[in-house]
Amino acid sequence: MAYSFTNSKDRTYFLHKRDTTLKNGRTQTIYFFAKEIKDGAIDAVPAGYQVAESKNGLPVLKKAA
Repeated sequence: MAYSFTNSKDRTYFLHKRDTTLKNGRTQTIYFFAKEIKDGAIDAVPAGYQVAESKNGLPVLKKAA
């Protein structure tokens, strides 16, 4: 089951992960939230990160303090 986060506006978002290749050839992992479960959904927040809510209600990952 994908990790879900319900914001203050009572909307649920699901955490996803995607590996992408940058212009210099390096591979980088991108984490993002979506309203629906799609390919790349993950079950837990990555180690060293925490979920926060932006001013407009969208969930974002931030590095844990």
